[in-house]
Amino acid sequence: MTLWSGRVAGELAPEVWEFLRAQDDELLPYDVAGTLIHADRLHAAAILSDAELAEVREKLAALHEVDPAAEDVHSWIEASLGEVGRKIHAGRSRNDQVAAAVRLYVVDAALEADEALVRFAAAVLDQAEREATTVMPGYTHLQRAQPVTLGHHLLAWTEMLQRDRARFALARAQAEPSPLGAGALAGSTLPLPPPPLAMRNSLDAVADRDFVLDYLYAAAVLFTHLSRIGEELVLWTTREFGFAKLPESAATGSSMMPQKLNPDVAELTRGKAGTAIGRLTGLLATVKGLPLAYNRDLQEDKPPLFAARKDVGGALGSLTVLVTGLEFDRERMAEAASDPLLLATDAAEALVRQGVPFRDAHEQVASSVRDRTFEAPPAGNRLGDVAAAVAAARGRWGL
Repeated sequence: MTLWSGRVAGELAPEVWEFLRAQDDELLPYDVAGTLIHADRLHAAAILSDAELAEVREKLAALHEVDPAAEDVHSWIEASLGEVGRKIHAGRSRNDQVAAAVRLYVVDAALEADEALVRFAAAVLDQAEREATTVMPGYTHLQRAQPVTLGHHLLAWTEMLQRDRARFALARAQAEPSPLGAGALAGSTLPLPPPPLAMRNSLDAVADRDFVLDYLYAAAVLFTHLSRIGEELVLWTTREFGFAKLPESAATGSSMMPQKLNPDVAELTRGKAGTAIGRLTGLLATVKGLPLAYNRDLQEDKPPLFAARKDVGGALGSLTVLVTGLEFDRERMAEAASDPLLLATDAAEALVRQGVPFRDAHEQVASSVRDRTFEAPPAGNRLGDVAAAVAAARGRWGL
């Protein structure tokens, strides 16, 4: 029996039933949590007795999976409660029920992302500390530009990741208000106490999916960063660059070429960036034309959300293994950074310190490069104390 069978006579056509069913099993623990909060509200309003509340709690604690034949997780929970389940839906709708469950899901997913980001950042910072003075070429336009250190380069990764951490924290904060009490869209006449952190407007409470978009946005930006990191790992581990060697715990071989060791983790992470962006744009397109309040279109918020959570955890966990096991070839990087032309800017700045206008200095050095008469000045320290910068970054990450 469905929750709405009193209104619709007979059964839906099988094709319609399969089309409408929600694939929302992942919401079970969160819908259980929301139902427990609602049961406490019903008990406070004397709609559930002490014994009924105890029964609800006991039966909800025993729920660990959803019947695949159920319409959705919400109807399965109600059916699993037995006779007391016929009272549990008083004062609520699946509209505020699913909104509450998805909000709890996003809170959990954002916290999970934060923990994975910290572990990945710790692995990067460990390498940055070891390679604080390892010289390598820095690049613009993928052309050797100026010498930097590997530690300084890896610190740039953690700056991107720290901004990602802030975006997931925002998504978590946006998901924390509770829509319970909004009912279908206009509340309830029952004397139920408001839930903690109750939302102000009942229509907005059931219609809002901004918090899901915030999470998907955080995931999409994260994957653009991980894609850039992945691209550098792919380049660095080629023989052409030869800057690093892949750990065999995070690389695969070829089914045909016995000599190959492939950077599949970095490549798949790079590939998933497009998917992450697509999930965000897809849900934006879904919600942009919906009138208030709830519409069944919003059922489409869950597939991209569930998939994004899985990919965020999988990519960050795999990259942590990869980065932890990377072996850097310091001699190869030093050789690549030994080209005197990488100090051309230093030469121009040396002239500036002598009082030459920068544009004149730039033209003089450019002329010497073109005429192949350029002589590199002694290398200056433009990066500061990289080891101290790594220590400061550890502090910002709480490591």
